[in-house]
Amino acid sequence: MDWKQRHRQAIERYRDGQRRLPGIGDPDQRQRQLTRLGNAAWAVGLCLLMEGRRGEAAEWLRRAAARYRESWPDAPPGSWGRPIGATKALLLAGEDAEEAARWALEAGAAEASSPIGRYAAVLALLVLRRDGEAHALAAGLAGRDDFPADVASALAALAAGDGPAYAAAVEEVLRSFETREAFLEDTPVADTVLVLERLAAERGLASGLRPSELLPPT
Repeated sequence: MDWKQRHRQAIERYRDGQRRLPGIGDPDQRQRQLTRLGNAAWAVGLCLLMEGRRGEAAEWLRRAAARYRESWPDAPPGSWGRPIGATKALLLAGEDAEEAARWALEAGAAEASSPIGRYAAVLALLVLRRDGEAHALAAGLAGRDDFPADVASALAALAAGDGPAYAAAVEEVLRSFETREAFLEDTPVADTVLVLERLAAERGLASGLRPSELLPPT
């Protein structure tokens, strides 16, 4: 994978989106464009992570989080991908994600009817170290046809502090990434695995993942 070429292409998408943004007066079109900018910055950050350029990656991931947050006020109801994206981007950047976590919860993620909303809430609660509440919500994601069972298991194990269960679940999450064909911004990186490992490391539960083409160099 030519990560350098991919990150350059993503930077160009971001710059092109920036050039278009000032002329967008319609709030709905503007929030969509801001989300595209967030996605492009996310892709740059992931590509730089895969190149081992963590400092530069963190700068772009912070930028992605900011664009997702900026898009939120005019986003349609239930646009939980925005706080999820911001939280994940900050975690991958090695930043404090508590503000993004509070944003998700204050917006009502824990009471959302959709699994993606509940997922946003579980991530937020784990970031805020409210593991008991996170475990209760994560348990509600298990066994659903519209949410990945391996991710639900990994979240529940993290919240419960169950190292062996977490290690088995995160391996399944990685395997599922290795068998998928579609990735956001066509950037084949197991980002959810990296986020889970960041949260696990904070609890002394990081599994020490096996090497994968979808993970950055150690």
